[in-house]
Amino acid sequence: MSALNGGVRLWLVRHGETEWSRALRHTGRTDLPLTDHGRAQATALAPRLREVPFVAIRCSPLLRARQTLELALPEAAPTLDDHLQERDYGVAEGRTTTELRAEAPGWDSWTVAIDGAETIDQVGARADRAIAQAVAAGESAGGPGDHDVLLVSHGHLLRVLAARWLGQPAVLGAQLALAVGTVSVLGFERERRALLRWNDAG
Repeated sequence: MSALNGGVRLWLVRHGETEWSRALRHTGRTDLPLTDHGRAQATALAPRLREVPFVAIRCSPLLRARQTLELALPEAAPTLDDHLQERDYGVAEGRTTTELRAEAPGWDSWTVAIDGAETIDQVGARADRAIAQAVAAGESAGGPGDHDVLLVSHGHLLRVLAARWLGQPAVLGAQLALAVGTVSVLGFERERRALLRWNDAG
């Protein structure tokens, strides 16, 4: 779709802080709650999100994402989407890059094979499915103008999703830093998919 004639915009929210995100531990499927600071970050999202007429809201089923949405938009009735779950980090789960590099200098979660983990390309395939479902939800609203879809998810997943939205390899996400409690927007510049806002902490 061309932005000149209306199209789907994807609003991406990374969940608020958890104990592991604060400690820089790889957090995939471990289902941690938000910290008090994370809850404050989620609540602070409300003024920026509540005025957007979202036609669909989709959320990772993991607790930290659900809590973020509940605090930011208490009246929301999201679709829980397994494709929006964070990467499965296998044996790297709960460990920091510093710890892992002490054992294997140069270790990099984006480029090194990790026992038991999803590959970056597998995460990319999941992100492609999440994009397709979100776009379909937006297009189903019909009518002129832009249709905004909210996705509440996780750091690595959203970085990969942005790369795939731009038609780039999933590993490009390594170059798209994304902090907790931030808002990003993907959309169109004329007929081209574009990154309209990124890593906005407000």
